[in-house]
Amino acid sequence: MVKGTIIKLNKRFEEYAYEQDGIEYWLARELQELLGYADWRNFLNAVNKAKESCETTGEAVSDHFVDITKTIQMPKGATKEVPDMMLTRYACYLIAQNGDPKKEQIAFAQSYFAIQTRKQEVLEERIQLMERMQAREKLAATETELSKNIYERGVDNSGFARIRSKGDWAMFGGYNASDMKRKLGIKENRPLADFLPTITITAKQLATEITNFNVKKNDLKGEGSITSEHVKNNKDVRSLLGKSGIKPEELPAEEDIKKLERRVKSLDKEIAKKNLKGKK
Repeated sequence: MVKGTIIKLNKRFEEYAYEQDGIEYWLARELQELLGYADWRNFLNAVNKAKESCETTGEAVSDHFVDITKTIQMPKGATKEVPDMMLTRYACYLIAQNGDPKKEQIAFAQSYFAIQTRKQEVLEERIQLMERMQAREKLAATETELSKNIYERGVDNSGFARIRSKGDWAMFGGYNASDMKRKLGIKENRPLADFLPTITITAKQLATEITNFNVKKNDLKGEGSITSEHVKNNKDVRSLLGKSGIKPEELPAEEDIKKLERRVKSLDKEIAKKNLKGKK
């Protein structure tokens, strides 16, 4: 396929795209034309095969293939209602995959929607990774604030370590940080929070934030009273998780935050490359 044809087809496919509530979609009757199908019934065969593929992947067909009606002009000013469909990028990808790759338009569409679908997947993966990284950063900042806060109230670094350990003991149902590291196969010299799922990191951060608030509000002083406060808050947050059937000590370890940071940088490079290709 020559470069001029690729540029022309790329422009046409992008011009036919619509957007609603932040979701990109194409209309089936217009995609029929883009893919070079002269007959609607033949095009529907590819659509039905695409729906079967969609079910096989575990996706809800109704999320990607939405039936609608379209009004078309007839001779002498008359109109007619015809069936149509709103198709997500993924639906278009599946339809193209079930078409004849010998046809120039379909060969292009297979690559076009594959790249676009992968780009969306990369973006979604990056968002999920960033949520965990941001939760970890927020926990670190809150713990740093607590350390400074209680240092002014007669608790040194060793005391802070004991307070945090007691908090973990309360959060993890009787397991302290060292216990959890052994349970999850984490090296003793690595921070436990670097391997915890987002829900647990967020729970620890909330408990620590409450401790910070109450230490200031109630002017708590000394390791004993602050420890009691921190243990109570961790138990309260653990109880809240328990109402949803979540036991932090039973959740598996997740990818090392350090590796995750490197993966985010790699995904950023992939997204940048795809954006550059899209502008050519």
